[in-house]
Amino acid sequence: MASKAGPSCRLVFCLLISAAVLRPGLGWYTVNSAYGDTIIMPCRLDVPHNLMFGKWKYEKPDGSPVFIAFRSSTKKSVQYDDVPEYKDRLSLSENYTLSISNARISDEKRFVCMLVTEDNVFEAPTTVKVFKQPSKPEIVSKAPFLETEQLKQLGDCISKDSYPDGNITWYRNGKVLQPLEGVVVIIFKKQMDPVTQLYTMTSSLEYKATKADIQMPFTCSVTYFGPSGQKTVHSEQAIFDIYYPTEQVTIQVLPSKNAIKEGDNITLKCLGNGNPPPEEFVFYLPGQPEGIRSSNTYTLTDVRRNATGDYKCSLIDKRSMIASTAITVHYLDLSLNPSGEVTKQIGDALPVSCTISASRNATVVWMKDNIRLRSSPSFSSLHYQDAGNYVCETALQEVEGLKKRESLTLIVEGKPQIKMTKKTDPSGLSKTIICHVEGFPKPAIQWTITGSGSVINQTEESPYINGRYYSKIIISPEENVTLTCTAENQLERTVNSLNVSANENREKVNDQAKLIVGIVVGLLLAALVAGVVYWLYMKKSKTASKHVNKDLGNLEENKKLEENNHKTEA
Repeated sequence: MASKAGPSCRLVFCLLISAAVLRPGLGWYTVNSAYGDTIIMPCRLDVPHNLMFGKWKYEKPDGSPVFIAFRSSTKKSVQYDDVPEYKDRLSLSENYTLSISNARISDEKRFVCMLVTEDNVFEAPTTVKVFKQPSKPEIVSKAPFLETEQLKQLGDCISKDSYPDGNITWYRNGKVLQPLEGVVVIIFKKQMDPVTQLYTMTSSLEYKATKADIQMPFTCSVTYFGPSGQKTVHSEQAIFDIYYPTEQVTIQVLPSKNAIKEGDNITLKCLGNGNPPPEEFVFYLPGQPEGIRSSNTYTLTDVRRNATGDYKCSLIDKRSMIASTAITVHYLDLSLNPSGEVTKQIGDALPVSCTISASRNATVVWMKDNIRLRSSPSFSSLHYQDAGNYVCETALQEVEGLKKRESLTLIVEGKPQIKMTKKTDPSGLSKTIICHVEGFPKPAIQWTITGSGSVINQTEESPYINGRYYSKIIISPEENVTLTCTAENQLERTVNSLNVSANENREKVNDQAKLIVGIVVGLLLAALVAGVVYWLYMKKSKTASKHVNKDLGNLEENKKLEENNHKTEA
């Protein structure tokens, strides 16, 4: 059972302390422990057979001892001395191994294991080393930006709660930064907490940046010693915005300067390659010697062709640093002569011209009634088919949306012209009379018949195409008639007539029919007569054969009769 040792000691123990000796062969022994872990210190002495008790002490810096634990070999009891810093932290085993829980920095001492017999005291010293891993280093107080050619505080690398203290190293893109006057300045300092005795290390870095440091990572590390040796812990990367002055100015045109046309809005944008980029510029417009101070953009609205020229911009404070660009405002003019609605008479001449004026070569297309023409129209003598809606269209292929078109609606007028034709049906029963009419506006056709006859069809008309159409009637006159075709429009009334004789072919056909009927009747009568004669012949032939011998004298007569019969048959 553990108990506290009294302030006094037995006489034999006090006398033996002064005679304590180290066991031969035992050298210095060190126990390494991590901060907060349990320190385990074996006694390292062979327990003698006449052991009275064992005891642990530590030595103060001045060499004086402080006893902390006692164990009797006979009573098997453990006593811990009243030392505040080790209260409830000590444990002494039967083999006199001393354990100290929750290791602290203050536990870094020289401890001694003492085994006491009646005539001797044996000691085995142990040195305790305590290590504390520092916190992961962190870059704090980081500069919001770095400027080229200026030595500026980049930040502080800090690592806390270390024992013993560690060293801090700075890196640029993974390479160690070495101090360099006027370029890299590193200031290191450490501070110990008087209560915990733990160190906080801080390293400040001043750095002169260049444009090569853009997007370049900076890190730091802390190197420290632990129970198992030296170790290093790295911080997270830090990337800094690098400020540098503008060295070049450029000017942009929106939209693309190859596609600017009259009526567009132009936005000029001036850019400097510095960081941060300049916010103000001076813009110079064609024909204006004085510059215009503006932000990095300047807009011109509804530009005209006279806006073509060189545009420039420069920095406010460095007007010698200037950029320029040439802008062409494309234009397209079209003049169609004549245009609109034009009315001409058939046979007239009509010169047509489509004049183009453009900032570059333009394509020209002619259309008539939505059908593309192979060439531009030219009218030396107008025809009805020349009438229609003509469109002259031009465009600049490289400039989207730049198109122009003008139209001409041509009307070709003419007085009605009539031509009449007739055609007899192959059967000879009817005749077709056609009235061909030409004119514009479309003439109305009217038929008039003088004489008797039946009109089979009077309303059949053809489509009206290119100022022409016809009307026809089919007639079968019983006597000579006169057909009159009248065509009339807003310009004039025209009349034409055609005489049609009676149908003589019909009488000839009737006579031929009568002749055919007469022939048929005659043939029928001839066949009947032949039949009667043949019957009489046969009858007479039979009578003659009966009286052949009697009538030999009438042979001549019979021959004649037979000849007559043959003639009759023929």
